[in-house]
Amino acid sequence: MTAAASGMLEPLAARYLRREVSIPPEADGVVRAMPVVLRLERPPTARTPVLEAAAAAALAVCLDPRAEPGGEWHDAVATWVGGRIRKIARRARGAHWAAVQELPGVTWSVDSPGGRAEARALLPGPVDEVPKAVSRLQIGGTELPADEPGPPPPGVPVIWVNADLEMSVGKAAAQVGHASMLYAAAHGLTAVPAFAVREAGGARWAQLCDGVDRSQGVAVRDAGFTEVAPGTITCIATSPV
Repeated sequence: MTAAASGMLEPLAARYLRREVSIPPEADGVVRAMPVVLRLERPPTARTPVLEAAAAAALAVCLDPRAEPGGEWHDAVATWVGGRIRKIARRARGAHWAAVQELPGVTWSVDSPGGRAEARALLPGPVDEVPKAVSRLQIGGTELPADEPGPPPPGVPVIWVNADLEMSVGKAAAQVGHASMLYAAAHGLTAVPAFAVREAGGARWAQLCDGVDRSQGVAVRDAGFTEVAPGTITCIATSPV
C-alpha cells in the first residue's frame, strides 16, 4: 500500500496509515459529521447491499469534483477530513427519502436479488446545524436481519465487518464508510470502486487482523463513542483477490 493518496484523502493516509500525526481535536471546537441516510422502505432491502451502498456513497462525496480545490464542497469536506471523520447514519423512506435528495450529497445504488439498495451521503457539517430534513430522521430503531450474500465477487475490494460485535445497521454503515475512505487513501484511488461488504468472525476475523499487521488490509479502529470500546477494530478492507 504505497500509492499516493488523493489530495482530499491525504490527511487520512498521514494519520491512519503512516501514523505521522495524531487525530487532532476540532480546532474551532465545532464537532462535525457526515450524515449518511439509508433508504429503508417497507419491506427494506437486505442488510449487505445497504452497507455496500453506504460505503461507496461516503467515499463518493470525498472524490466528487465539487470537493476538489475551488469546488463548492471543498472547504466543508477538507475541514471534516482534516479532523475526526465522524459519520451519523439515519434511516428514511418515502417522502423523507425524497427530501434528502435535495440536500448536497451523493446517492449510491446497489442492485441485489432482493431489490435496489440506496444510501445518500451528505456534505459533512456541524452536528448542531443539521438541516431539518435530516434531523427529523431516526438514527436507530430499525434493524436489518443478517443475510447470506455468498462469497464476494472476484476483482472488487472487500470490506469485512467484525461479526462478533453484532453492530446495528447504522453503526455498521458508518464503519464501512470509514473503511472505504481509508482504503481509498491507502491505494490512491481517484474513483469509487464497487465495494463488497461481508461479515467475518472467529478464526477468520483473527486471520484478517493478522493480515493488517502484514499490510494486507486496512483496519478501522473505532473511537468508542457508541456501541463498542475505543480502539476496537470494526472493519478491515482488503484488496481484490
